[in-house]
Amino acid sequence: MGIDERRDLDGLVASWREWLERRDVLDPPDVDELESHLLDRIDELRALGLRDDEAFLVAVKRLGAVDELSREYARVHSERLWAQLVLGDADGGAEHGSAAAGADGAGAGLPFARRAHGLAVALGLGVGAGVAVKAADLLSTDPTFLLRNIAVLVLPFLAAWFAWRHRPPAGAIAVIAGAFVLAAVVLNAYPFGPGAGTEAFATEPSMTELLAAIHAPVALWLITGVAYASGAWRSSTARMDFVRFSGEWAVYYLLIALVGGALSMLTIAVFDSIGLDVMTFVAEWVLPCGAAGAVLVAAWLVEAKQRAIENIAPVLTKVFTPIFALMMLALVVAAVLQWNLVDASRDLLIAFDLVLVVVLGLLVYAYSARDPRTPPGWFDRLQLVLLASALVVDLVVLVAMVARIGEFGVTANKAASLGLNLILLANLVWAGWLHLGFLRGRVAFVRLEQWQTAYLPVYAGWAAVVVIAFPPLFGFA
Repeated sequence: MGIDERRDLDGLVASWREWLERRDVLDPPDVDELESHLLDRIDELRALGLRDDEAFLVAVKRLGAVDELSREYARVHSERLWAQLVLGDADGGAEHGSAAAGADGAGAGLPFARRAHGLAVALGLGVGAGVAVKAADLLSTDPTFLLRNIAVLVLPFLAAWFAWRHRPPAGAIAVIAGAFVLAAVVLNAYPFGPGAGTEAFATEPSMTELLAAIHAPVALWLITGVAYASGAWRSSTARMDFVRFSGEWAVYYLLIALVGGALSMLTIAVFDSIGLDVMTFVAEWVLPCGAAGAVLVAAWLVEAKQRAIENIAPVLTKVFTPIFALMMLALVVAAVLQWNLVDASRDLLIAFDLVLVVVLGLLVYAYSARDPRTPPGWFDRLQLVLLASALVVDLVVLVAMVARIGEFGVTANKAASLGLNLILLANLVWAGWLHLGFLRGRVAFVRLEQWQTAYLPVYAGWAAVVVIAFPPLFGFA
């Protein structure tokens, strides 16, 4: 065997080992044993005349028949392995390697010594996020400061966790840091509200300030995805990994919030029974600091327990997709029977927008949990019903918004809602067309995934426009 071939084989085995080490359920001796089995199989296959890369590919597949983790590795890395085997393109192989180097979000593997301290790092960053939130609350005299800056205060710690975990290149870190600095400057330098400095402004944010506070977390959350993807944000696989992470993170964060709320109420009740009122302390210290720290704890749980959570994703989508399909069909029927939706209140239209966003998120999350090799079935047809009904509801909401703008004029809130619905419309139309083609056997499932992942920058861009451009356009009102 040549030196270059030996180096290539060592690199493949090292990549496989690093991926296994990121599975926190495995200890170094377990990984050593699996690697020994893999090398034995590779030697057997090379003795039969296979090249090193061919032997590695077949050995991983065969080992997967014995070990679930290896089978998962073979599934996740099959595209990159086949590209190396068939194309033999060094540059292409490097690109695939950077985009799909890890099943849990791409990027270089973690040495076990660093990975073993993952919880300690996550807890430390979580404490930092809680301290940052509480310090901002105590030091600022503007009651709306925390509302505007919550994403700027918390998400940098999540980005730091991703950077520690996935080791993105320095250029990606610079882009992420620049985005957070820009957001902090915009959110705090803009003179929000015509009554700045007055009592009215001090107690209630202006509409442009509220819109900026809502859209900043969306844009910055997607920016942190660059760190999660180890900088390989152009990779559809890396983006889908981040979508999967986001959905699983939301599940864990909700569970932590529910348990934390229950424990807080129990603590208040216990102290109240002995004559001590701790409600103020819990409300002003425990809850805000805990809510910020839980962002990091949930992130650690997703990556530490990824194998278990990957089993939750299909269950969640199978349960909630039929429910939301029925709800969307009910909304369509209501729109047909009562055409006065153009006179609907602003709150009702906002609720419809939230439903559409949740439906689209559920759809993308379902894509991320689906095996692309499986032929279309009843669940895929149900998703088409969900897409079609969501498209009809979006059109109805657009009609209502255009009518309200014609009657009451353009405001920052109406413009933001109109832009969001137009973006959703374009996404839903093409997603529905691709989904129909998939059901008819004319479109590969991977194109559905690629469309959704390619659309993520559109949402990030629109959120950035609302944060940066809307306040001056609408006079910071």
